[in-house]
Amino acid sequence: MLKLVALDKLCLASMAMVTLLRNLGRINTSHTGIWWRPISSRASPIYVAGESAPPSNKGYRNDELKRRIFRLGLTRRSATAVLENWVGEGHRVSISELRHIATHLVKFRRYKHALEIFTWMEDCNGYRISAAEHAIRLELIIKVHNLRQGEEYFASITDTTSRKAACLTLLHSYVKERDTEKAEALMLKMNSLGLIVSPHLFNEMMKLYMATSQFQKVLTAILQMKQNNIPRSVLSYNLWMDACSEVSGVASAEMVCKEMVNDKDVELGWSTLATLANIYLKSGFVSKATLALQNAEKKLSSTNRLGYFFLITLYTSLNNKDGVFRLWEACKAVEGNITCSNYMCILSCLVKLGDIEEAEKIFVEYESQCRKYDVRVSNILLGAYMRNGLMEKAETLHLHTLKRGGCPNYKTWEILMEGWVRSQNMDKAVNAMKKGFSVLKHCDWRPSPSIVVAIAEFFEKSENIEEAKRYLKVVRRLGLASLPVYKSLLRTHASAQQPTQEIFEMMKEDEIDLDDEASAHLQTFAA
Repeated sequence: MLKLVALDKLCLASMAMVTLLRNLGRINTSHTGIWWRPISSRASPIYVAGESAPPSNKGYRNDELKRRIFRLGLTRRSATAVLENWVGEGHRVSISELRHIATHLVKFRRYKHALEIFTWMEDCNGYRISAAEHAIRLELIIKVHNLRQGEEYFASITDTTSRKAACLTLLHSYVKERDTEKAEALMLKMNSLGLIVSPHLFNEMMKLYMATSQFQKVLTAILQMKQNNIPRSVLSYNLWMDACSEVSGVASAEMVCKEMVNDKDVELGWSTLATLANIYLKSGFVSKATLALQNAEKKLSSTNRLGYFFLITLYTSLNNKDGVFRLWEACKAVEGNITCSNYMCILSCLVKLGDIEEAEKIFVEYESQCRKYDVRVSNILLGAYMRNGLMEKAETLHLHTLKRGGCPNYKTWEILMEGWVRSQNMDKAVNAMKKGFSVLKHCDWRPSPSIVVAIAEFFEKSENIEEAKRYLKVVRRLGLASLPVYKSLLRTHASAQQPTQEIFEMMKEDEIDLDDEASAHLQTFAA
């Protein structure tokens, strides 16, 4: 939808994955059952369907079990053991209790413990979980373990309704992995079983085809939907329009939009008009793009801000500052608090438009209402200062965020590091890199190769051979060692008249090919 992947990265940067429960909400409830619907349970020694628990201390027992599980903290501790101990103490536990606890665990990203509860529910004699719960357990297995184990679990599901509910989860994982072969094989299998009756699976396939630039296959998927009388959703039309624009140009996308207008089962909303605007924008039709966005504004919800920020992003791409400010003011009238992600979007757009002064005003507004300081918001302004050479402002902002309780993340240190390297304040850059390295165990971030080399060359110029050696050990451990880094260390050793054989051995281990300069150092050492 509207190249949502690209727009999400700007509007909703660093947002967590869509919650597992909402993913399941996309499944047609007429086929899979209402979310958290009562399940039929045979008599069990723990709970009998329809039987009421003893009235005394019920609230206490419910809260106590939840507290025990949430006190586990570390993922290596087992929620299963807590449940077994609870039952062993003579307590009874209902399905509704377990669902309630599992829901909260997922909300707080305690996926392993949530999975243990679902596993215990399904494996415990007497419990038969619903189709939706099969799908949730599958998604948790994939997240906690891996896709292969998820595939094995999916293969073990025998109930047709449950397989239908779970197949969307499995397909979504294939789409995420860009595994076209497995995704198409799953679609063929589900089609042979007669289980493809809603647009959701086709939408997933079309997202995969768009992501892998297989635009013609999107058109084929739409044809299959028509042949099998599967209704198109708004997302179906948006993906179809995007694919048509790639294959045949703007005119074919406009024809799809007209077909959607005539489809009584869907409503032309802001997302479709925004998709059309984006197509016009890419093709250079600025006036048409602006008109489409103005029409999209009329379709925006008065209860949800999401659409506002997609349009703000597109107005930014059009360099239309008036549209950005108009929608920013309009979104404030929507009920509910403006989120950190909303502030990140508007700040990113203003920085892109070059209006740092207005971005500063909105940042002050953010600080006045934020309950918990989010350094991702301040990073946007920090990056703008650094890129524009406003070093004093950047350092002042950094100190200010620390005083406000902001916790620097890898991006903070990356911004500071690159800014200080650019301004040749290398002592501060090295310190920032060390602090950046200290948070690497919590993320997959790596500094850019140019920064890694710049700091190696700093040690070379300062003739600090011991620091250079320690630095090389760190970059090797992180897989960042490169020929330029090694050559810098070789020059440092040569200047200090230190032997270089150990360095060549490390280069060999790292499979770094020698160039003329490195070979010359080797020959000098050999001589």
